[in-house]
Amino acid sequence: MDVFGEDWNASQFWYTEQTATTLAEQLLDGADSTSNIAIVSAPSAYVALKNLLQKDDRYKDISPRIALLEYDDRFAVFKNDFVPYDFAQPFKLPNTLKASFDRIVCDPPFLNQDCQTKAAMTVRWLTDPKRDLRLVVCTGERMETLVHKLYGKTGLGTTTFYPEHSKGLSNEFRCYANFDCDRWRRQDAVTEARSA
Repeated sequence: MDVFGEDWNASQFWYTEQTATTLAEQLLDGADSTSNIAIVSAPSAYVALKNLLQKDDRYKDISPRIALLEYDDRFAVFKNDFVPYDFAQPFKLPNTLKASFDRIVCDPPFLNQDCQTKAAMTVRWLTDPKRDLRLVVCTGERMETLVHKLYGKTGLGTTTFYPEHSKGLSNEFRCYANFDCDRWRRQDAVTEARSA
């Protein structure tokens, strides 16, 4: 990711290698060659995913379909996976992507209702209704109520995992997911376990 400098005016903030790898591992956990993975506005997670697929023996036998939906056309160098994406036009995407993804990570670029809502519209459009969805959304803590509202039907909750960015952020960032794993628990699940 060092090759791709961040543009703060475009709200580009790359994850640390550890955070990007954690997200990529969760997209690949249980995946196989029939899995379809969409990475929406999170190119550092995409690079980590590609690195794992190429270098990690745990994933040597799978070849999932991958799509990187990204506004920054510098990532078009990944020509087999790159899909031009502007959150302001949530459905301006190739029809071949509609209702075809069972694993999605999304990091809307701006911390406002319009961006978050339109990114959620894209995620719903991408989701394959016939398969179990593995969904991760990373965004600012102040978006928590809206994120829960937008993705509530997926079982998404605030997790115990805190994404980190390579150059830091002034906003507190959170990870929301619709599943628990060895790296995080949804806080609702943690609260329920403690009260049981």
